[in-house]
Amino acid sequence: MSAPIGPAPVHRHGESSLKYHGWRVVVFCFTMAMFSWCFGFYGQGVYLIELRRLTGWDTALISLASTAYYLMSAVLVVFVSDAIARFGPRLFLLFGIACFAVSGAALGWVHAVWQLYAAYLVMAFGWASMGLATVSTLIGAWFHVRRGLAISLALNGASLAGMIAAPLLLFASDWLGFRTAAALAALLMAALLVPMVLAWIAPGPLPVSHAGGVSRSPWTRGRALRSLSFWTVSAPFALGLLAQVGFLVHLIALMTPRIGHGLAGAAVSMTSAAAVVGRVGLGFFIDRIDQRLASAGCFLSQAAALAVAANAQDPAVLLTCAVIFGLSVGNLITLPALIIQREFEPAAFAMLVAFSTAIAQFTYSFGPGLLGLLRDYSGGYALPVFACAALDTVAAVIVLVRGWPLRKRVAGKS
Repeated sequence: MSAPIGPAPVHRHGESSLKYHGWRVVVFCFTMAMFSWCFGFYGQGVYLIELRRLTGWDTALISLASTAYYLMSAVLVVFVSDAIARFGPRLFLLFGIACFAVSGAALGWVHAVWQLYAAYLVMAFGWASMGLATVSTLIGAWFHVRRGLAISLALNGASLAGMIAAPLLLFASDWLGFRTAAALAALLMAALLVPMVLAWIAPGPLPVSHAGGVSRSPWTRGRALRSLSFWTVSAPFALGLLAQVGFLVHLIALMTPRIGHGLAGAAVSMTSAAAVVGRVGLGFFIDRIDQRLASAGCFLSQAAALAVAANAQDPAVLLTCAVIFGLSVGNLITLPALIIQREFEPAAFAMLVAFSTAIAQFTYSFGPGLLGLLRDYSGGYALPVFACAALDTVAAVIVLVRGWPLRKRVAGKS
């Protein structure tokens, strides 16, 4: 079980004040998410192209290493809250930065398959240390009233990675060569993040921004697996992200034969831009509305966009579908932590968010491969895209099933 990570600190400024230290943590998490998603998520497509060019290895071989990386990091994410509590956030984050920097730079120099897997293994530690679970844990320690807005703003760094950082890495690889580009990107990440960590992240335990009642039966991962409340959060977002990641990976391949490579690239940019708009827009009032209902709306909007895009040929229709789909892309990453914050006791927040994130990541690791199999089986993208729409619809139904919230049980016993 993950222990509570420190007493609530005394703050001179409230969460609404720009002088509140938590907003510096948000700036750091935004920057960290930009580099983390650039190296750990969007950069995977760049690695595939460049490694195939440098080594001549088959696409399947490199893709298998990427899948192993996601599965390994899914296992590691489970223990993020324990590692932060044991080693402190500063040392934990410096470790993650080092793993990403070393592995990212090393990919340009691999000559053997074992070296590729070794680099991806180190990168898995970086992705687990600097990904969603860590962002949610850091923000959750400093915010309670404005947590939804804070997490939404911080995770826009992930969207920026898709819009700017990863394309810049690809451009730099064409201009300077992949080895030089990867090394410079790793150096830039370390140069920006390490000073932020040293200046803004304390070496000791994280604060707890909101005290709550303690359950007579503390939360453990085993208890979470037996909890209807936990599964009605984790299962729908795992299914939704399975559909979302699979569709995004295949987006260019789906759209290029219909509207051309140029407009297909524009569709990716429009999807990422819409993710920023959707996340920020919902972030301003997500703390005041029914978050499960909002989640169901996000799932259904993506399902509708996918159902229309499955057989559409008109460029305007396909680009509109990309925008509608994109409006919920960021929110599907943000919402699970907010629901957990509202429905479970504060002491369990970090552990439950990390555990839920691990379940989702393990599930969506199979998304690209599943869509590829369905595409090869059916001879087109209509069937796999409709399958994604069906997954989103099922997710919308599950997320509206409400377990018996812990806080109500605690209140009933007191």
